[in-house]
Amino acid sequence: MDSKVYSGWDELPKGYASDKITEGCIVLEGGAFRAVYTSGVLDVLMKENINMSCVCGVSAGAMNGANYAAGQIGRSGRINLRYRHDRNYVGVKPMITQHGVIGFDFVFGELDGVEPFDYEAFSGRRFVAVTTDVDTGRPHYWEKKNCKDLFQAIRASASMPYVSAPVEVEGTYNLDGGCSVNIPYRWAIEQGYKKIIVVKTRSDDYRDPLPTDRRLRLIERIYKDKPALAYDLCHTPERYNLEIDELHYLTAQHRLFTITPSRSLDDIGRLESDMEKLGALYYLGVKDAEERLEDLKGYLNYL
Repeated sequence: MDSKVYSGWDELPKGYASDKITEGCIVLEGGAFRAVYTSGVLDVLMKENINMSCVCGVSAGAMNGANYAAGQIGRSGRINLRYRHDRNYVGVKPMITQHGVIGFDFVFGELDGVEPFDYEAFSGRRFVAVTTDVDTGRPHYWEKKNCKDLFQAIRASASMPYVSAPVEVEGTYNLDGGCSVNIPYRWAIEQGYKKIIVVKTRSDDYRDPLPTDRRLRLIERIYKDKPALAYDLCHTPERYNLEIDELHYLTAQHRLFTITPSRSLDDIGRLESDMEKLGALYYLGVKDAEERLEDLKGYLNYL
């Protein structure tokens, strides 16, 4: 087996979720290739007929969430564990041709020939992609009612700062939703959802370290013409840590249900290239989701 492809790639699941829908919202954190963990979690949920009526994702969470909304079991995992080293997907070529490290033309174009996306199923669910407006620093929550091209919004949501050009969505210019909101559970609460599942890509004990002076200077230099975005990036760690603390509280109060990695993912880089590590990460998501299933079904009043 080519070392650039996960050795267990051909054993990954493939199929479709049932048409049973559970009223509520699933909120998906980003984290670039750490979100392969989320792929494993979502495949378990789909196999167990846990198909939430609304999907809200940030960055790689939005990309995972699109496949979940379409009910396509295994598609996210198969793509990342097979094509991570394809020059059209990640690396220099997308930087040159699309001004970003991820080749979205490949993801939303060429891949349809080998891993067809179910657009009809996707259109039947409420789906929200979160981006950050580079001029205001505020998050946008894009869905069918305010966005003609949701895949353009997903592209913007997953366009990482520093290495990506802003993406135009409905006349605004946007980057990664994680620049302004890492885990948009508050949006789900404000929308009135009573049942909310949050899938994280960091372990419970993780806290984002405060930026160094060098990093602060770098942010201010790169985004000197975008002060609101620069402010967001300088304050990302403290915002993220406050979100995690509030998530712990809300989870303890049974206001929402959180699935989180059972071990530290500090050894997984945002653009991780070790395919065996990524494969193990997928199955960590499977294991963690399976171990929480009974509790989750109880939370959703299945039992």
